[in-house]
Amino acid sequence: MEFVIISGMSGAGKTSALHVLEDIGYYCVDNIPASLLKTLYDLCLSSTDESMKRVAVVVDVRGHENYQSMGASIEAFKKEGEGVKLLFFDATTDVLIRRYKETRRKHPLADRLKDGSVTDAVEWEQALLVPVKRLADFMIDTTYLSNKQLSERVRLMFMENTSQSIMLTFMSFGFKYGIPLEADIVLDVRCLPNPFYIPQLKPLTGLQQEVRDYVLGSEETTGFLKYSLALFDYAVPLYRKEGKSELVVGVGCTGGKHRSVTMAREFERHFHQLGYRCVTHHRDIDKDANR
Repeated sequence: MEFVIISGMSGAGKTSALHVLEDIGYYCVDNIPASLLKTLYDLCLSSTDESMKRVAVVVDVRGHENYQSMGASIEAFKKEGEGVKLLFFDATTDVLIRRYKETRRKHPLADRLKDGSVTDAVEWEQALLVPVKRLADFMIDTTYLSNKQLSERVRLMFMENTSQSIMLTFMSFGFKYGIPLEADIVLDVRCLPNPFYIPQLKPLTGLQQEVRDYVLGSEETTGFLKYSLALFDYAVPLYRKEGKSELVVGVGCTGGKHRSVTMAREFERHFHQLGYRCVTHHRDIDKDANR
């Protein structure tokens, strides 16, 4: 059985993720207290209905329980239940505050604060969820993601059985938009030849063959790729041995459109050929090309 716990910051995209999982066949429950996870798990496990063998539940501060015990309850449940994974959603403080102000929704912790300010509520929630965040098997930072990108990331992550071996996510990004918070490893490929300065290549992306040929055709890229893959070939089995469910490799160039996209695709191709479950995600490829 697959049992996915979705948790994280209010306003970071948990509900959107739950809808995606429901669309791809998961039995979904929103806003369940951590203390009831074992009860639901046992009910689904004993059910003869195959549709209840892939389950996704949201557990967060809306559960109105002892917040301090939430992390401990989830940790105990994860150790006991087979096939249990935790997906954690996060975003930067300023983005979460802006989202609440734009939607004019009330933060779930606002009523428990004297002045009910969004800023205080977000900061309190961040502190409360530290123990839960440490338990995450997967983490998605939605600071720079559109709804479409969020849906794509979740879909790619869970279309296959999450009980399989480690999943490798190669995420291209632009440093000028910020480093992805969920990245376990960050590679800076700004040292490679830049197609941005070639007029005919500037409007293209690393998805086009002309850009790939330019980036991969240089001596610098050949050496960089050789030594990077040697590092990954050594390190990935160690991460898998330690039981890590997902390894996120951020591959960054200046704008996230040319070099990083090309290199992320090369890394994904290499590990796909080795039989690993892996995906690429190009976070900033659709952003404005102007610097």
